[in-house]
Amino acid sequence: MSVHARWVRVSHWILAASVLTLAVSGFVILMAHPRLYWGEAGNDLMPALIELPFGPNYRNVDFVDHAPILQDAPGPITANRTTRIFNENGWGRSLHFLAAWFLVVPGLVYLLTGVFGGHFRSHIWPKSNELPLARRELVDHLRFRIRRASGGPDYGVLQKVTYSFVVFLAAPLIVLTGLTMSPTVSAAFPILLRMFGGFQSARTIHFATFAALLLFLCVHIVMVVASGFKRQMRAMTIGD
Repeated sequence: MSVHARWVRVSHWILAASVLTLAVSGFVILMAHPRLYWGEAGNDLMPALIELPFGPNYRNVDFVDHAPILQDAPGPITANRTTRIFNENGWGRSLHFLAAWFLVVPGLVYLLTGVFGGHFRSHIWPKSNELPLARRELVDHLRFRIRRASGGPDYGVLQKVTYSFVVFLAAPLIVLTGLTMSPTVSAAFPILLRMFGGFQSARTIHFATFAALLLFLCVHIVMVVASGFKRQMRAMTIGD
């Protein structure tokens, strides 16, 4: 029976702790302004692309004395806020930035080791002759016919497709959009702003990618339990 390599197990748990910390701190940051925009700028005086229904600031911000900043042209306006808002998220921002490095650094090690060590080629990237089996596996999963786990990286084709999406698309995208929202990083690498269409677009893509990863995490936990929780945990901790 094949088992998970030690570097895979170590990376898995460091990344898991980082993702949990990022989720909690990111939620605190989002509570201060639960509105998403597209483009370069966004604030409470502008129409939102999406308004997320949570947090004390959800539909709880009012303004008076609206006035245009430029008298002879349409554009930005000024106003006075009449409501108190939740804005105590400094600790969340600091923790979010710190936890991100525990995602980026082990993630890079995992990616490079997986590429040059052959882990992705052998265990993650789906082979062309496996893809026709995806439909049958999907039907089995929807009917909750889950095969017992072997305790090693002999993944099914749906697992391979999903893990490939997470490793090669979602994880790099959430890191790059996070870096784009940093004024220091985007000033040094303005190509990031052009790539994602502005600060607010990057923030919206960042949130959408997180939602996809959160869905993956929930399904992943359900599959671990359904396929044999004890064996899976032993395989991903002590490698037995």
